[in-house]
Amino acid sequence: MNSRNKNLKASKRERFRRQGIYVLPNLVTTMALFCGFLSIIFAIDGKFLHSAWMVLIAGVFDGLDGKVARLTHTHSDFGIQYDSLSDVVSFGLAPAVLAYTFALKTYGKFGWAAAFLFFVCGALRLARFNVQASTESSKHFQGLPIPMAAYSIASYVVFLFRDSNVVTGSQPLILAFCVVMALMMVSPIRYRSLKVITLNRQGFFILVGIAIAIFIVASLPDIMIFTFTIVYILTGPVEAFVRLLLNKPVNPEQLSLNLESLSHPEGSSLEAEPLRVIQGKD
Repeated sequence: MNSRNKNLKASKRERFRRQGIYVLPNLVTTMALFCGFLSIIFAIDGKFLHSAWMVLIAGVFDGLDGKVARLTHTHSDFGIQYDSLSDVVSFGLAPAVLAYTFALKTYGKFGWAAAFLFFVCGALRLARFNVQASTESSKHFQGLPIPMAAYSIASYVVFLFRDSNVVTGSQPLILAFCVVMALMMVSPIRYRSLKVITLNRQGFFILVGIAIAIFIVASLPDIMIFTFTIVYILTGPVEAFVRLLLNKPVNPEQLSLNLESLSHPEGSSLEAEPLRVIQGKD
């Protein structure tokens, strides 16, 4: 009887944990959402540098809310959905508004179409992630994560203001950022997760590298945030290209000829039955 009551209480606690609303992690998510809201307000007011920094700060809060939930064992379905809605605003709508008001307005319909493409692809990326969250590996993401796509635009705006002077001719590059990042978010390209680090020898060196990267970014934030963002974005296509080369299919006829040449070297008087490659069915 006691064990039955314990199991009943445990099931009730589990149900409350999954359906409950926890203050601490959702407060961090609210801060990320607030930064996204401020970014939109600053972009409308023409304060583009402030708007870009709000997107970057929202990324810091977005990285903290999940860790706080896991450390305090307060993760819930509500928190997952709330985090996705926050990401749509902070990393979808806010950078799209920033890109349009800062550079894309001069392109007219093409400008707002590119900004909307970035926004809608970010929403689709999040929807796909929520659907595949239970089956997808936690070490990889399918498609460019929406925070990194937002960072590409926001960090570039910060990069342009590094000497308090906006670099002229930046509109075409921001237009290209919006279109390319939008397509990469909904692409099947796999990206490594920066949240999962195994505490082994390799993981230790990764932590050391992250510490060094933080020091470099803190020294030159207006340059290094943009640099590290572009490096991460390029890792996905580079790894996909390397995997394509390693998994390149071998022509069975060419392989058979190579094996026969090895079995019958020049000048050999020994007769041997040629090796044949048995091609199996797919």
